[in-house]
Amino acid sequence: MTTTDASTTTGRPAGAVYADRGSSHFDILLAAMVAVVILSGIGAAKGVSFGTVPGTGLEIITDGGFILFPLAYVLGDIVTELYGPRTARRAIIVSFAASILASLSYWAIIALPPFPDDYGLAKQEALELALGPVWIVVLAGLAGFACGQSLNSFVVGRMKQRLGERGLIGRLFTSSGLGELVDTIIFCTIASAAIGITTLEQWAQYTVLGFLYKVLVQYAMIPVTSAVIRWLKRTDPTYQARLRDAAAA
Repeated sequence: MTTTDASTTTGRPAGAVYADRGSSHFDILLAAMVAVVILSGIGAAKGVSFGTVPGTGLEIITDGGFILFPLAYVLGDIVTELYGPRTARRAIIVSFAASILASLSYWAIIALPPFPDDYGLAKQEALELALGPVWIVVLAGLAGFACGQSLNSFVVGRMKQRLGERGLIGRLFTSSGLGELVDTIIFCTIASAAIGITTLEQWAQYTVLGFLYKVLVQYAMIPVTSAVIRWLKRTDPTYQARLRDAAAA
């Protein structure tokens, strides 16, 4: 594969180099992001309550997607840092195209006639209850993640243009908070109806808790995220070739 000076072929400063998508890691990262987005969409259709905070009366509410969804941002950070904002946008589009396909599949499955016995009818009712609202969650996720992850990738890309290989930890800290804030507000506003939130107070608690949780998870994972990014950079031949070209420029 022929490599060229990143500063002359893309207009980026020489320090901001990216690997080619054809390297061996991008397909794995993309598949993981697609899986996380689809599974989070299913899980987010369920409202989750952990009771109330002692002495405050504040209800701790979230959705079933909270377990996995922060990983989508971690994967987005890795893709952006290694392959650039343009490839990150492609990954976002592919992830949600797959999520929309999954939502249409649920609709088709629900529409198919069930067995007429009691078990078949009970299963049909359960599917309608569990998978019926998923399209709302997919819409909420599409709007929230597209906006939040795009902002996240933009911040990472701009900071890398200025600092090159330096400042990785700072990029991860800065982008995570901004992206998750936008994502959470949009997602929680649209998805509230799907999980049974009916009051402004519940929405506020759902949104604030969701934002704090996602950001804390991302921040807690930054040592792992940065270690994975550094390992991928070292083992990706196209990234190393671009670094050598940039250093020689």
